[in-house]
Amino acid sequence: MAPAVAAAASAAMRQALRDRQILDAVGTGAAALSLAGSSFIVICYLLFRELRKFSFKLVFYLAVSDMFCSLFTILGGPSNAFYCFAHDYSAHFFCVASFLWTTTISFTLHRTVVKHKTDVEEFGSIFHLYVWGTSLSTTVLRSIGSDYGRPGTWCWIQQGSMAKVLHLITFYLPLWGAILYNGFTYYEVNRMLNNATQMAAGISDQSNQSDIRAGRKAFNRWGYYPLILIGSWAFATINRLYDFANPGHRIVWLSFLDVGFAGLMGLFNSIAYGLNSSVRRAIAERIDTFLPERIKRSLPALSRLRSQQENELTSLIVEGN
Repeated sequence: MAPAVAAAASAAMRQALRDRQILDAVGTGAAALSLAGSSFIVICYLLFRELRKFSFKLVFYLAVSDMFCSLFTILGGPSNAFYCFAHDYSAHFFCVASFLWTTTISFTLHRTVVKHKTDVEEFGSIFHLYVWGTSLSTTVLRSIGSDYGRPGTWCWIQQGSMAKVLHLITFYLPLWGAILYNGFTYYEVNRMLNNATQMAAGISDQSNQSDIRAGRKAFNRWGYYPLILIGSWAFATINRLYDFANPGHRIVWLSFLDVGFAGLMGLFNSIAYGLNSSVRRAIAERIDTFLPERIKRSLPALSRLRSQQENELTSLIVEGN
C-alpha cells in the first residue's frame, strides 16, 4: 500500500513540474512577442521625428510600460530575495501603468472629439502624476507582508486570503476600472458620431458627411480597443476569482489561458494603438529613401501606402494637437 501511495505522489509531482514548465514556456513566449511589439513602437517613436506629437507620446509611454512589463515577466522568478523583490515590484508597477495609459488615450480622444477641446497637451504632467503615482501606490500596497524570498514566477503568490484580496484590489481593480472607463469613453464617442451623422444627413451637408464618414471609419477600428484589456485579462480574472473561492485547487487549462493571453497584452496594444497609418507611412518613406527605383516600382503596396491620405481618427488622437 505504501509503495503505491508513494508512486502516485511521485507521479503527481512530476506532472505538476511538467505543467509548471509548460506554463513558464507559454508565459515567456507570449511576453517575448509583446516585448518585440512594444519595442518596435518605442523604436519608431525615437527614430521618426514626425511621430513625436502629444497624442502619440501617450502611445509611446504605453509601449514603454508594456515593454518593461514583458521584460520583467520574461526574467522569471529569481531565487535571490533582493532580485525577487526588484522583479515583482517592477512587473506589477509597469503592468498597472499600462492599464492606466490606455485611459489617458481614451480621455484625450473623448475630450477632443466629444468635448471639442484643444487643450489636451496641458494634461501631460497630470497624466504622468496619475499613471506613475497610482502604479507606485498600488505596488507598495501589494508588497505589504509579501515573502520575497520565495522562489517561483511570482514571489507574491501566497496562500492567505488577505494576500489574495490585496492582489485583487491593487491589480484587478485598476484593470477593470480602466476597462469600464475606456468602454464608457468609446460609447460616448460613438454616440456623438451617430448624432453628427444624422444631423449632417438631415441638412445634406456633403463636407460634414465626408468628415464624419472618415471619423466613423476610423472609429470602427478604435472602438474595439477596450476589448484588448478584456481579452488579455478575462481568463486571469476568472482564474484569480476561482482561486479565491477554491484555494488549493487549480484548473490547468485556465492557467494556460491566463498566462498566455495576459502575456500578449503588449503585442495587442502595439498593433492596435501603434501601427496606425502615421507609423506605416513613416516607415514607407524611410524604405522609399533607400530602395532603388527599380525595386520600388515592383512594390505596389509600398506606393499605395506612401500616397495614402490620412482618413483615420488619428488626426484627432494620434496626429492631432
